[in-house]
Amino acid sequence: MALNLYRRHRRDCKAEHPEEFHSGEFEERKKGWKRCACPIFASGTLAGGSRRQSTGRWEWDDAKAIAEGWELAGAWDGTPLPAAPAPDEPAKPQRITIADAVKVFLTNRQGAKIASATLRKYRTFTKQLTDFSERRGYVMLDQFTSADIDVFYSSLDLGARAKGKRLGTLRSFFRFCMNREWLSKNPVSADMQPPIGANRVANKAPYTDEELQRIIDACDKLGTVKWSNGLERGQVYSGEDLKDFIWVMVYTGLRISDVGLFNIHRLKGNEVFLRAKKNGGDVFTFVPDWLRDRLNDRAKRCGVHPFVVGRSDKLETVTDMWRRKIGKVFELAGKFDEAPTPHRFRHTFARILLQRGVPVADVADLLGDNEKTVREHYSRWVPERQARLTKILKDAFDDKPKPKLVAIRAGGLERR
Repeated sequence: MALNLYRRHRRDCKAEHPEEFHSGEFEERKKGWKRCACPIFASGTLAGGSRRQSTGRWEWDDAKAIAEGWELAGAWDGTPLPAAPAPDEPAKPQRITIADAVKVFLTNRQGAKIASATLRKYRTFTKQLTDFSERRGYVMLDQFTSADIDVFYSSLDLGARAKGKRLGTLRSFFRFCMNREWLSKNPVSADMQPPIGANRVANKAPYTDEELQRIIDACDKLGTVKWSNGLERGQVYSGEDLKDFIWVMVYTGLRISDVGLFNIHRLKGNEVFLRAKKNGGDVFTFVPDWLRDRLNDRAKRCGVHPFVVGRSDKLETVTDMWRRKIGKVFELAGKFDEAPTPHRFRHTFARILLQRGVPVADVADLLGDNEKTVREHYSRWVPERQARLTKILKDAFDDKPKPKLVAIRAGGLERR
């Protein structure tokens, strides 16, 4: 039988309730009730008969815990349970807006000193996620569900490899939020998979010598061009400017963004500083005298950043400007087997070195990659690899039966 609980007020009740007055929990929760510390009693029937007994507690929850212990023991002389503390409830995640989460995430990535190109990809991703949330009317981060993320990811209009990388960024963002306890559950489901072909090795297609010559010839056809970047109008560039830019990419293997913000102080004599190796030491590449002189002449005309010719020196602005300029040259150069892009000049740099017999380890140093990556992406142009495969095949078939000459037909020997 459940025990009945009530408070039995004492003579010295601090709230000045009458002595021996009984009050219940419901009554005391009414507005205006004066609280006191008089003990709570339990009354009812257990083994040993009916009685009333003080719980020794004055808080209702503590008294209930004591009475529960007596009920479980089934006797008044059972060992009463101590006041049971409230079970620890999992802390509720701190609610945060999507805008604030994105801001903190980008600040964290920027503080990690990651490459500007990588940071730009993070900004693109967060803008896509923010636009998606606005279309859904979401403001708080915890409004995202797994179904929402599925819809967001499937709506991205990207190639297989790019979409596969975007999934990694998506996981990275929400893992960042989980680590800061902004979410109690990760909305990116564990069974989310990249599209077929996402893990396929990217096709590295250098320009052939013939294609490279066509591109340079197209620079001569370009003549003088007026352009506008939204900030300035009437600026002029010529095919000679494009030649300078393209030759720097070919002779250094630098990406278009690195050439766009190229600092003339990286040029020391005929050597161009590329990067500092993680294990110590600097990596340089060599440029011929004529290219060194052209770069120095540009620096005299344009300043320490010879390829920044407008008012803005923002990476995105400069890169986009040169990408559009080079695009005009590609149009004049005719058809290509593979779509022409500025990044293919970097592959051309690697192809030329490998075909000249430069060790793979040295090419990897110049590109800032590891040997495995270079062999995987540029194996077609590694002579030592083909020589090794040829020897393996030759040795494998060397002891196999040879065909015999059995007849002469149509001016030649027939083999069987």
